[in-house]
Amino acid sequence: MYYIWKEWKENIKGKGLWLSFGIIVLVSVSLLFKSSSLSFDQGFYVLLINLFDAFVYFIPLLCLFLGAFSIFQEKEQKTLIMLLTRRDSFLSFLFKKSIAIHSGLLGPLIVWFFIYLVPLKFFFQTDLKSYLAFLLSLICFTIIFTQLGVLIGSISRSRMQIVGFSIVIWFYFFFLHDFILLSFLTDITYENVKWFSAVYFLNPIQAARMYLESSLGVYSFDHMSKLLQSFMWMKPGLFLLANVSFLLVVSFIAGVFFHRKEGSE
Repeated sequence: MYYIWKEWKENIKGKGLWLSFGIIVLVSVSLLFKSSSLSFDQGFYVLLINLFDAFVYFIPLLCLFLGAFSIFQEKEQKTLIMLLTRRDSFLSFLFKKSIAIHSGLLGPLIVWFFIYLVPLKFFFQTDLKSYLAFLLSLICFTIIFTQLGVLIGSISRSRMQIVGFSIVIWFYFFFLHDFILLSFLTDITYENVKWFSAVYFLNPIQAARMYLESSLGVYSFDHMSKLLQSFMWMKPGLFLLANVSFLLVVSFIAGVFFHRKEGSE
């Protein structure tokens, strides 16, 4: 609880979280008014997909920066050394700090989107199950990129390194991951399609998008080809759960083993 309370106090005083939250609110409201001309029964689903597509451009980058700078701030202010000397190992510190960072980011996000549901009921015919699927997909890739940000903050020794690592990771998942897989597309067979599928859904953006679009009924898996059945060898929700579990564990372990205790300007 100490770490959570400390993180909340730092977020209230700082500008980074409120600026990020303001961008999310602005995009949400502007897309709501832009979509108000859509049909009452189908516009809700179109809005959710548009919201997700808009958020994947900047929420991952915001989470990377916020997670990284939250860890790096402990190095700059020398509080990390004091915490490790007095009460915690670095593994314990990183675990508690990660939970605190996630709570500080997800708390306002979840509250806002439950508030956002109120005006949606005046514009569209809402479906709570679909809305919860949207919120879950948003929460999942927010958690993943925040934890990757924690990894960046743990291994970085300067703010420039944080900026560089964050841009590289964002660029990889947003562009490079799919581009690399496209180069192997002609070599996909029934024998190796499951491996290709596993690597494809390691991208949290794709895993969250597939889960959301299948939950909204955009994709139907009732009449699939044999190759597509082999590709979708798990339900989209399980792919997303596996993605979250794997990336959280890997990024946390890497943050523990490759951390640097000192930071510089």
